[in-house]
Amino acid sequence: MAENVRDRVIAIIAEQAFLEPADVTPEKTLEDLGVDSLGLVESIFAIEEAFDISVPFNANAPQDSSFDISNVGAIVAAVEGLLEEQA
Repeated sequence: MAENVRDRVIAIIAEQAFLEPADVTPEKTLEDLGVDSLGLVESIFAIEEAFDISVPFNANAPQDSSFDISNVGAIVAAVEGLLEEQA
């Protein structure tokens, strides 16, 4: 399932960045990919819908959020963590 989660998150981020999924690698930040704050919010909504989860995200203070958006790999790990909590 982890591979599927990674692939789905990458596909969502790639769509927001108007890139091919192969161009979205775990070490890249959203800034590296050209995803602005609106794109981030749209990505979060798409992730919530795709995985039927609720992302604890505070746009005003992302450093205080338990959902790490520092890079693509961190986002994948955070989604996996939320899915594990639901199980």
